[in-house]
Amino acid sequence: MSFIYVLAGIFIFGFLIAIHELGHFLAARLCGVRVNEFSIGMGPLLWHRETGETQYSIRLLPIGGFCALGEDDIDTGDERSFVHQGFWKKLIILAAGSFMNLLAGVAVIACIFAAASGFYLDQIAGFSEGFPLEGENGLMEGDIFYKIDGWRTYLRGDAALFLRFNDGEGMDVEVIRNGEKVVLKDLPLYRGTYDGQPGRFGLSVGAARVPASFLTTLRFIGYQTLDFVQQVWFSLIQLIRGNVGFSEMSGPVGIVRTMTEVGNASETAAVAFENIAFFAALIAINLAVMNLLPIPALDGGRIFFLIVDSVAMLLFKRKIPEKYQAAVNTACFVLLMGVMLLVTLKDVRNLFL
Repeated sequence: MSFIYVLAGIFIFGFLIAIHELGHFLAARLCGVRVNEFSIGMGPLLWHRETGETQYSIRLLPIGGFCALGEDDIDTGDERSFVHQGFWKKLIILAAGSFMNLLAGVAVIACIFAAASGFYLDQIAGFSEGFPLEGENGLMEGDIFYKIDGWRTYLRGDAALFLRFNDGEGMDVEVIRNGEKVVLKDLPLYRGTYDGQPGRFGLSVGAARVPASFLTTLRFIGYQTLDFVQQVWFSLIQLIRGNVGFSEMSGPVGIVRTMTEVGNASETAAVAFENIAFFAALIAINLAVMNLLPIPALDGGRIFFLIVDSVAMLLFKRKIPEKYQAAVNTACFVLLMGVMLLVTLKDVRNLFL
């Protein structure tokens, strides 16, 4: 079964990249921009068909695809080339890839949640002996976590994640108590020794069940989507702060390995399929958010330059020269590929440990 899960992981990763490029392609066609080639897969050409001005291709390596827009960054005078389009058309085309990834993630979540009979929230189930913050002015059994240090606890498991990265300072905690929000500012919720075990917070987190209905399911589909987006931002912040190290980063090899482990740990094939699909939704939304970061060589970086160009034209009647943009994009692309190579080598090494 492991081999099947490996193939499933490779297919999912390739599919998510291909659907990202499909977003660029569809947006370009809707905006009337010339598309020279739309390819499924990378590498040597296996099959192609020319329809009008566009070549549709299937290539050997099933690791995504690409959308080649007409004269993407070169001004040849073609009015239908990307470079000749206005601000909004460029913005739509550049953002469409991430939108498709987000849409794919939401669709998978909706399919999984459609069969759910209920949803779960983090709720305080009890306290250890000697816990000093129990009471009306602190935490109470039955409180449902709403926010921890500004991070929204949408679903079960969020509270444990945010508590894990407590910096040893007081925490701002919001809970739902008897249907009302209770805000506890700078709560001295520190790790200590409880029940003979050091490093614990002294409270146990259980689950509050919310029965499923049509509207509730729609709400929790939105919650899960927002939760995935928030996890990306939270992880980036922890990486910047040094709370997450290089060893905890994963590339394509690590992602496929994780999907395989998820599949092997599942009790049945049906559960494995659902768990892998859920993980794929997380990756899809992760790709959507990461691609919109204002980093040169990513779609977000190109959008950033697009905005800077528009502001520069408004203020100075000049754009940033293309050669400078190209140089920055190339340098960042090389840097990103170098980081990806190191992460991939680390993931491959971990396969044999």
